[in-house]
Amino acid sequence: QVQLAESGGGSVQAGGSLRLSCAASGYGVSRYCMAWFRQAPGKGREGVASINFDGSVTYANSVKGRFTISKGNAKNSQYLQMNSLKPDDTAIYYCAARPNYACRLGSNYNYWGQGTQVTVSS
Repeated sequence: QVQLAESGGGSVQAGGSLRLSCAASGYGVSRYCMAWFRQAPGKGREGVASINFDGSVTYANSVKGRFTISKGNAKNSQYLQMNSLKPDDTAIYYCAARPNYACRLGSNYNYWGQGTQVTVSS
């Protein structure tokens, strides 16, 4: 069983930065595909970024050039560095993981964290 725990959310003014962390535990999790999703109030869940076992990454168009996804050295943690934040980035951000194939934002993810709130004020 894989368990995921996010941290690092908070409130920031537009133009500011936040760094989200996700600690993963469970057998084989270091070889999993990992991703970040978000859900704003009244909206559906949106894929933000994913990172494959080999380090290849994908980003949603809405965050390209502003957000950076990365993995820790032990590969059982991942991070989302968010710069130039906008009020539209306000959402609950979720860490997700799936076996290391079809590592795309449109794929189904098997494991989810409980989420961390990010609020960006104008």
